[in-house]
Amino acid sequence: MKASDLCISALENEGVEYIFGLPGEENLDFLESLRKSDKIKFVLTRHEQGAGFMAATYGRLTGKPGVCLATLGPGATNLVTPAAYAQLGAMPLVMITGQKPIKKSKQGKFQIIDVVEMMQPLTKFTKQVTHAEHIPSIIREAFRLSTEERPGAVHIELPEDIAQEEVSDPKLFKVVNYRIPNAGPETIREAAKMILAAKKPLLLIGAGANRKRASTALTEFVERLGIPFFNTQMGKGIIDERHPLYLGTAALSDYDFLHEAIDEADLIINVGHDTIEKPPFFMNPEDERKVIHINFFAAEIDEVYFPQFNVIGDIADSVHQLTKALVADSKSWDTDFFLAIRDKVSKRLTKYEKDDRFPILPQRLVKIIRDMLPEDGIVTLDNGIYKLWFARNYPAYKQNSLILDNALATMGAGLASALMAKELNPDKKVISVNGDGGFMMNSQEMETAVRLQLDLVVIILNDNAYGMIQWKQEGEGFPKYGLDYGNPDFVKYAESFGARGHRPNSVEDFEKTLKSCLHATGVHLIDLAVDYSLNHKILNVLIKEYSQNLKKD
Repeated sequence: MKASDLCISALENEGVEYIFGLPGEENLDFLESLRKSDKIKFVLTRHEQGAGFMAATYGRLTGKPGVCLATLGPGATNLVTPAAYAQLGAMPLVMITGQKPIKKSKQGKFQIIDVVEMMQPLTKFTKQVTHAEHIPSIIREAFRLSTEERPGAVHIELPEDIAQEEVSDPKLFKVVNYRIPNAGPETIREAAKMILAAKKPLLLIGAGANRKRASTALTEFVERLGIPFFNTQMGKGIIDERHPLYLGTAALSDYDFLHEAIDEADLIINVGHDTIEKPPFFMNPEDERKVIHINFFAAEIDEVYFPQFNVIGDIADSVHQLTKALVADSKSWDTDFFLAIRDKVSKRLTKYEKDDRFPILPQRLVKIIRDMLPEDGIVTLDNGIYKLWFARNYPAYKQNSLILDNALATMGAGLASALMAKELNPDKKVISVNGDGGFMMNSQEMETAVRLQLDLVVIILNDNAYGMIQWKQEGEGFPKYGLDYGNPDFVKYAESFGARGHRPNSVEDFEKTLKSCLHATGVHLIDLAVDYSLNHKILNVLIKEYSQNLKKD
């Protein structure tokens, strides 16, 4: 058997359904072997970043490693950002790159860089295949490490001459699932004791709890114990946010109404959050408030996060065992203050929901999308200031219904993640929301969406600037400089790819356009003018009122 055929067989053995990529001449043997596979679909992308982001999103949504392919040199370097995106975001990702022959040189050092060394700090595992017989074990180990908690990125380099070798007696390894150990009974008893001793506990839900079993266990925990909860940006939708005990999302690290509730709590039960995601609150050594860390792994101590107790093991089991232990004591906690904060947060969030000024306010946009999408609809976000408004104002009803990145927080990933979300969920409505800057970084994947015949709505929030950075620039007191640019005609740009372009000129027009696009076939792009002028005003009001409330207390 040819080594490249063995490689595809090993990937099939792992249950791989898709490979996303942009091949080069060093991948041609692999590509030919892939062509003969009846189990794996190859998706050609227009840039290696698009391939990496799609594969990482596949991993995020399925829990199985997504696989992407690139050639050597510049192809491999273009996977650096997706590698970091998956590694920080805990998304299982397998990257396969080509290389010049390693047993004899055909072209000297042309295009050759040490890709394995480059990937070392960005991955859980990186290895060059030096013998064809090693392919099954390397692939098995890569997939094992990619999925083990905390999931992340791995990399395999397959040189051109190794891919061409013959393997006389190929053997594949059985895929063995592993079971995450459960926390011990003494640990559960100690955590339950801390919760019972608290008067005003709060539950915090982070990205690590985005597992089906964990979602079920957490919903039961809240229902049976009556403890209010809030979440991080990447923890949205793990419990239905229409729940009466949901206080809100920590879109900021401080100075939000939600932080009044956090400051009042004497115990935070932190499930699935770690410091790679932007902190939802800051710990202070002088605080009397305690934090219990419930996760697959121990807390990494940081100056803003140093929990007093760790519950390490399978999250779903830990939460289930805690529920069981706490229900037996039939204790109720003081929630009046928290529910008052919930009402205050809700009132604040609705302030601009019906404001029909145009260009559109981000709060109005969020309200329209939430009202128009069905419960199981999916919104994917690129990275920009609008992400804060979606995190704060968009109630997620289901897991993975609002897909954003608050770990690497890279621009340019939103469109590719939407393609993957729609490919995996063809019967669900999917909207991709992008800033104009982030969209243009990987806008070429519009052609990929059209070629895949996806029914997809892409919204570009057009302000002709890098709005998030301008917001920070203004907040730091710097003069406005260096962040404005011009955009193409996005309607014509969409049409050049074979998509449909739309440019509404009022909020009413946008509502009609969005409704029409959601019920139409094909790829639709909406060029939507956005007004971010109130961002600082709203934030300054939050800080002022928050500070005034602290003084009253």
